[in-house]
Amino acid sequence: MNPTVKRTIFGVLFLAVMLGGLLINRIVFIILFSLISYIMLSEFYRMTMGNSYRVLQDFAGCMGAALVWITGSSIYRGESLSETFFPCLLILTGAIMIWSIFQKDHKDFLKTGYLYAGFLYIGIPVALSNVVVYSNGTFSGLLMVAFFIIIWASDTGAYCFGMLFGQKIWPAKLCPSISPKKSWAGFIGGLLTSVLAGAILNWTGLFSFPIWHCLIMAALMSVAGVFGDLFESLWKRAAGIKDSGNLIPGHGGLMDRFDSALFAIPTGYIYLLLFELV
Repeated sequence: MNPTVKRTIFGVLFLAVMLGGLLINRIVFIILFSLISYIMLSEFYRMTMGNSYRVLQDFAGCMGAALVWITGSSIYRGESLSETFFPCLLILTGAIMIWSIFQKDHKDFLKTGYLYAGFLYIGIPVALSNVVVYSNGTFSGLLMVAFFIIIWASDTGAYCFGMLFGQKIWPAKLCPSISPKKSWAGFIGGLLTSVLAGAILNWTGLFSFPIWHCLIMAALMSVAGVFGDLFESLWKRAAGIKDSGNLIPGHGGLMDRFDSALFAIPTGYIYLLLFELV
């Protein structure tokens, strides 16, 4: 199969799964994002720890998935994060520490530090996605869909502008030591298309905030998404790999699909909180 065709087909399937998980109901959302958390943590641990502590890696991945479920269920019951999320986070990370003590071989013990790095980098942001879908007190994935539209618009704009202008017209690289293909032209293109997406979301009513808030938030999310992309690239470069996994043919692993979102979605939601828009 032609690589472009394969990438397009599986990209559409991925989009359909994401929209289904965000729009059907809260149970489907929690199941999907629990699975996403487990897979992404597994990819991160395989990338950083290799075959060391495989059982402990799987256990930590399950704990990350459980955190998504616990957080979503507690918010649905009307409990605050301080009542459930933070105590559970401490218990789960403590369980990982205790389990690591009882491993038979401790020669690679320092690698267990990556277990906590994964929780901070992936587990917590994915679990807190529940806060976004319950921002109005009842389950609604529309705000999360809008966030993803901005992220996808930024990625698409960066790719198109990078191809059109970043090859010969403006070849200056954004961060060549980490991601040699990313150009300033792509960065500006992603910024422009994300702001355009924010304006369209306001016009369609998916964003009910004042237009200037939509534009600023979209721009901040685009910049944060670039940092998220570069941060994942830094991990992959350190590990000496091209993709985080091969789950999605033509696209790589789930970390490759969510690298921008891990930074962009918290940025967007924190912006809304700061201005009391949610």
